[in-house]
Amino acid sequence: MDLFFEYIDKQLESSDRKNLFYSGDSGGLDFIDETRHIIGEFKSIDTAGDEFLVEYTTDRVLSKFCQSNQYYSFDKNARDNLKKIYRNLIMEIRNLNGYGNEKILKGLARKHHENLAGWLRCYNSFAEKLYPSEQQTIEPVACSEYSAELQVKIFRLDITKIFEPVLDIGCGSNGLLVKLLREKGFEAYGFDRFAPECCYFEKADWLDFRFEKQKWGTITSNLGFSNHFKHHHLRIGSDYIRYARKYIEILESLKTGGSFFYAPTLPFIEPYLDSGIFRIEKTETGIQDYETVKVTRLK
Repeated sequence: MDLFFEYIDKQLESSDRKNLFYSGDSGGLDFIDETRHIIGEFKSIDTAGDEFLVEYTTDRVLSKFCQSNQYYSFDKNARDNLKKIYRNLIMEIRNLNGYGNEKILKGLARKHHENLAGWLRCYNSFAEKLYPSEQQTIEPVACSEYSAELQVKIFRLDITKIFEPVLDIGCGSNGLLVKLLREKGFEAYGFDRFAPECCYFEKADWLDFRFEKQKWGTITSNLGFSNHFKHHHLRIGSDYIRYARKYIEILESLKTGGSFFYAPTLPFIEPYLDSGIFRIEKTETGIQDYETVKVTRLK
């Protein structure tokens, strides 16, 4: 099975930065030699292993998409439908006679990438406008994970008296801030689509994550939730209503006296918060057009 995982990674690497919506010769999205080898050997593995391949490939593909554009949003429904695409691909591979001829393999590869393009168009419709059909490759729109120390500095967190428990939204694949706080004895948790495998981390999308009422003392999100909310607010045909509802849900999950620290600011919604319930404080970071926000629940 490890060899299959290795070849899947090589196929994904070969497709890296290729535009799924490109209308020209899509030969760059054909199966590579390693994938053809997998197809030829596929009947040697039991069908019980198919779901492991589906799960692994789905995780890797979602990771690749998010590395190419941080503003892609994939909820549970998107993930489930991507898994269906790979289950169907595996079924079609199993129905092939051995390696299959070149024409059949090309047809299978192109049908699969048409399915992927349709899936991406369905859940992130702006992608087709961002990457037009005449553009063969894409430029990534990525975001780095910032050090825990920098996040503490940006938010001006008083590391000696943080209101617990703490939740870091979009904690990153390393969960650096959460780990730092736990090392200092605080009850801290984090979630992210690619969160570490650990009991105090959860793999989840912020639109799917359930924020329980009055549960958290401190919530943080640096260039995470609010950055994406701002992006969707400015984009036509986006999920900005879902983001607005989730923003209110986050604030309602604060305990009395608890605070939500985030950046960048959300000037299109912050003025409408009830000043009798929420206090808003903004802090200059020294970076042009970049302020952090602290929303504290008063009652």
